[in-house]
Amino acid sequence: MVIAAPSSGSGKTTVATGLMAALSARGFAVSPHKVGPDYIDPGYHALATGRTGRNLDAYLCGPELVAPLFAHGAGGCDIAVVEGVMGLYDGAAGEGELASTAQVAKSLRAPVVLVVDASSQSRSVAALVHGFVSWDPQVRVGGVILNKVASDRHEGLLREALESVGVPVLGVLRRAAQVETPSRHLGLVPVAERGSVAVEAVSAMAAQVAAGCDLSALVALARSAGALTGAAWDAGEALVSSPPPPLPFPSPGAAPPDPHRPCGPRPQTPDGLEGAGRAVRVAVAGGSAFTFSYAEHAELLSAAGAEVVTFDPLRDEELPEGTAGLVVGGGFPEVYAAELSANEALRKAVAELALSGAPVAAECAGLLYLCRELDGLPMCGVLDASARMSERLTLGYRDAVAVSDSALAGAGTRMRGHEFHRTVVEPGAGEEPAWGMRAPERRVEGFVQRGVHASYLHTHWASEPGVARRFVERCRTS
Repeated sequence: MVIAAPSSGSGKTTVATGLMAALSARGFAVSPHKVGPDYIDPGYHALATGRTGRNLDAYLCGPELVAPLFAHGAGGCDIAVVEGVMGLYDGAAGEGELASTAQVAKSLRAPVVLVVDASSQSRSVAALVHGFVSWDPQVRVGGVILNKVASDRHEGLLREALESVGVPVLGVLRRAAQVETPSRHLGLVPVAERGSVAVEAVSAMAAQVAAGCDLSALVALARSAGALTGAAWDAGEALVSSPPPPLPFPSPGAAPPDPHRPCGPRPQTPDGLEGAGRAVRVAVAGGSAFTFSYAEHAELLSAAGAEVVTFDPLRDEELPEGTAGLVVGGGFPEVYAAELSANEALRKAVAELALSGAPVAAECAGLLYLCRELDGLPMCGVLDASARMSERLTLGYRDAVAVSDSALAGAGTRMRGHEFHRTVVEPGAGEEPAWGMRAPERRVEGFVQRGVHASYLHTHWASEPGVARRFVERCRTS
């Protein structure tokens, strides 16, 4: 089932996370999902269920991958809870229903539970719910959960009004300060930063949902979801079916490619992956400063023949032994700038790896970490650029094309991504930019130098599995 709302701030995260935890406590194997590109909510979902929180984004991956990726994440589970994004019918700007919760619900043939903030209304709730129920007949709203209800009398007025709409009330939640999660400039504070406090918050959400909602009715509603056809997404099969990447470009000083090299497919290993051979170690930044990543990225790297090892730039003074490639994803390095800067040994190790020509893929927070400085504090110095916090929020989906050949993508590779930051990097692009933005505005952005590909753009590799294969192949040849 899909947990949606008329607008942001209605209580989707509280209800979805609490429902996941409450069902898990009752013995269900719960598969957690989040509509849209957000990295933070899936962390709370994982805490609630003990399973990896996964994103379903029709803009980043294409509508055709929503159901396969869902089936991949939900395999072996009893019930799946999908938290929506923004309002039920809100999607990518100027793209109709694309990337909306409604589109995902239709792709999954899943019933929708509408979470309504009832704090400032009574009878008007009927008009609100009626509008959302009737707007798109293909979206099946199976029930309503009333949030922030003030009193028993207020609840009675709301229930009476909704009787005329014919949509059952599946839960009523009062205000509860203990379930509120702190936020800052980019949304909720990630689970990794809150520790035991996050555990307590999720427990409080579970208790509130269990006490205020009809769990049996919600489970019955989920069981009414339509059957899905087609195979679940599989990282290995995605790599085999994706077009083979161009040969990795040579490292600085390497001999040019042999023009007499035979054409045609290269020999394949039993698993069907071209170029697979010895395993190479790819280090992936984690810990509190780098919490943003899609689970499918590590799965694709592993399927392409990499041994993926996580390290914490806040604590580890060395890269994992034998590191042949480095992935530094998103997060909040600005919050931990002093600690990252103080780890001088690791900063030098990262700079030396990049200088050697080894592949380095950095997104957003990773870009800042590779800069010369962040808010005046020394960083890795891989890029001749400085980064600083800004008052301006940069947010939105992007349609991009690779401008320069890199360890991640060949020039001309088109990918969709999103930006989400309150920082500025100066200059914004190197002599060889990473991406050319096609929409919403035309500009170049990011840096490609040696094996480094660094950019603000977050991408989902399931949409273009070849980038993982290209990256691992470059790790073998650099």
